[in-house]
Amino acid sequence: MNDFVHLHLHSQYSVLDGAIRLGDMMPRLKEYGMKSVAVTDHGNMFGAVDFYKKADKYGIKPILGVEAYVAEGDRRDKARSAFHLILLARNNTGYANLRKLVSFAYLEGFYYHPRIDLKLLKEHSEGLIGLSACLGGQIAQSVLKGRPEQARELAKTYRDTFEPGMFYLEVQPNGIPEQAQVNALYRQIGQELGIPLAVTNDCHYLNQKDSRAHEILMCVQTGKTLDDPTRMRHDTDAFWLRPPSEMWRLMGDTFPDALENTVQIAEQCNVKLDLGNVYLPQYRVPDDMNIDSFLIHKAQTGLVERFKEFEAVDKEVDRPKYQRRLDDELSVIAKMGFAGYFLIVQDFINWAKDHDIPVGPGRGSGAGSLAAYCLRITDIDPLPYGLLFERFLNPERVSMPDFDVDFCMNRRDEVIKYVTAKYGNTQVGQIATFGSLKARGVIKDVGRVLGMSFGETDKLSKLVPEVLNITLDEAMVQEPRLKAIYEEDNKVRELLDIARSLEGLNRSVGMHAAGVVIGDKPLWEYCPVFKGANDELVTQFAKDEVEAAGLVKFDFLGLKTLTVIQDAVRMINRGKAKEAQLDLNRMPLTDRGVYELISRGDTEGVFQLESSGFQELLKKLRPDKFEDVVAAVALYRPGPLNSGMLDDFIDRKHGRQKIVYPHISLKGILEETYGVIVYQEQVMQIAQVLSGF
Repeated sequence: MNDFVHLHLHSQYSVLDGAIRLGDMMPRLKEYGMKSVAVTDHGNMFGAVDFYKKADKYGIKPILGVEAYVAEGDRRDKARSAFHLILLARNNTGYANLRKLVSFAYLEGFYYHPRIDLKLLKEHSEGLIGLSACLGGQIAQSVLKGRPEQARELAKTYRDTFEPGMFYLEVQPNGIPEQAQVNALYRQIGQELGIPLAVTNDCHYLNQKDSRAHEILMCVQTGKTLDDPTRMRHDTDAFWLRPPSEMWRLMGDTFPDALENTVQIAEQCNVKLDLGNVYLPQYRVPDDMNIDSFLIHKAQTGLVERFKEFEAVDKEVDRPKYQRRLDDELSVIAKMGFAGYFLIVQDFINWAKDHDIPVGPGRGSGAGSLAAYCLRITDIDPLPYGLLFERFLNPERVSMPDFDVDFCMNRRDEVIKYVTAKYGNTQVGQIATFGSLKARGVIKDVGRVLGMSFGETDKLSKLVPEVLNITLDEAMVQEPRLKAIYEEDNKVRELLDIARSLEGLNRSVGMHAAGVVIGDKPLWEYCPVFKGANDELVTQFAKDEVEAAGLVKFDFLGLKTLTVIQDAVRMINRGKAKEAQLDLNRMPLTDRGVYELISRGDTEGVFQLESSGFQELLKKLRPDKFEDVVAAVALYRPGPLNSGMLDDFIDRKHGRQKIVYPHISLKGILEETYGVIVYQEQVMQIAQVLSGF
């Protein structure tokens, strides 16, 4: 069998145009016996790391690329015309240039599309291979406009823009008459100017039968209906992932050299992504200290300050125990190389506090760090609650620390602006998220394109059970009425069949609600970026992929409750002398009246306690100490609710059920939760006691 490599292909990351799921494509390529493939999404590299990892898993060489938009003149000019051009990374230098080109296309050249220009391409062409693209390419457009001489000059310009031998004229077997005209002239131009040819298929969908679903996907993108004569359309069903045998059958007689060239191009493309490293921004420390010694200095100073606070409220503690714990934590932090991370986080948190921006006391596993408490990253003393540092950082399971930091919702942006000013506006960015065509939404989208009324599609979509991430196949199993309509109504069957083929594809690109990355160099040195709705710098990679690329995510969560609390305290303290003012940090956790209010379920507006289900739980539990509230929050989630643990906890608290322990040696660990294993810390302590872990 003659080999062939697809070099022009649109995945699910060509939003509402590419209908090829990467997870479906890899096994198909293995079935075809193909060893390499390129992904060239429209103007973006959203899927580069996802594609690289999936291809590597299947033993297929990934060729990283993009179908770029090239402005006719300067990329900054607001001119509508933009032409397609395929760019492939030949090596890691090429991948670096590709990241920059794609980023600058969004940051400097965006007008309807993210656009580069030939000047920028010339500056960043090292390590890249260029292909002239589809009929939307600049050379092809000149051919179709009856300007063969202009086409020759453009071909020469593109040839000279790349390194010698690194530009190819692209021929396709799509059956479109205009394409045949372009193919013929490309053969002639190629021979005249010494430009080699390459065959591609401009793949947009996996199977030939998916072409109708792809047409509907394009209508979803453009807001058109299928019977709209002005809608964008492909007058062919040729843009599918053809096997090599099919490509040779179609093009082997006329373009055997161009087919062979695809294999040669693939052999030249050898990008190796260095994933899994961590690149923290530089945190400046005094000249006489290094990053570790400065963290130790700040934390030890912070512990002294915390001891003073304990004295002010007559809190007696075992000071040597605190000192030993802090020394141990700081040793682990230094050994794992995370001193910089702690210093960066404490810096922006304490800046917020100094500027009267409410900050949450801390949550998640980070609350188990005494070092974080001393640095005022958190305001929860972990020792009285038995919170373990090992749950947050453990040398035996190396992973980045991750503090979830809550800021006042109204002033969160001020903290991000501070960080951006400190580290540089090219080094701080938000993180991309992808919205997908989910079961209910895809029914409405496809129904609209097929000309069905809103009432029809709304009624149909409401038959999909309200289950998180349910698929249409699962919905038809769980809801017999949906299955019945599918079998009885041909129009509904067509809608649901198309919806099932499009379900899960990316529908939109957004911005992570909380995640911010801070780099030690401009972000495009690690991943391509784009511009958010308010001109924010946003990574083109989603959370997992951006972390794989080496950037560290910091969570800046906006919490309305903090704003409400600050407003309430301000109103309470209005007109009061300083010594009579309410200080939340000095409020006791033993006020009986508060527990009576909580036990009545009067928790409207109280973070995590305000849902109707939680209010009913509180009425049954009737907490009379803070530890009960903590346990209730831990137990109010699907696993414990379905297991009966919550009922055991309540019955044991109120004496309706005997308190028993799995083993008598665990009494000290489980006593505060009435013998019920509630917390991860308890599981870890049980492993220590029973197994010597």
